[in-house]
Amino acid sequence: MQNRTHHETEIIELTHRLIDSIVSSDWETYTQLCAEDLTAYEPEANGHLVEGMAFHKHYFDMQDASPYANVTTTLSSPSVRMIGKDAAVIAYIRLTQRVKKNEGSVTSSTQETRVWQRIDGSWKHVHFHRS
Repeated sequence: MQNRTHHETEIIELTHRLIDSIVSSDWETYTQLCAEDLTAYEPEANGHLVEGMAFHKHYFDMQDASPYANVTTTLSSPSVRMIGKDAAVIAYIRLTQRVKKNEGSVTSSTQETRVWQRIDGSWKHVHFHRS
C-alpha cells in the first residue's frame, strides 16, 4: 500500500461514507456530504449532465428497490490527487456484489471519478463521472 497524506486518506474515507450512504439509502448523510449544485455524468442519465440533487433523490426514495441498495461495494485502487488545499479528485474502480435470484452472487464494476471541494471548512462532493 502506498503512503498517503492525511488529506488523501480523508478523501478516501469521505468517499467510502458517500458510497455507504447510497447503499443504505441514507439521504440525510448523502445530502450532508454533497453540494446542493452537485453535477454528474452517469449511465442512468443517458449521456446528459445532471445538475442538483433531485435526480439522485429518486433512487433514495426507492429504498430497497433501488439498484444500489443492499449491495457490497469495494473501492479498488483509489487514486487521490489534491488540487491545492481545497479541492481533490479521486478515481477508482467500484466493485459491486449483489445476490440475484437464480443467479447467486454477481459482481459488476464501474469506473468512477469524484471531485471534492472544501466549502466553508467542510468537504463537499461537487461532481462525479461514473461509467
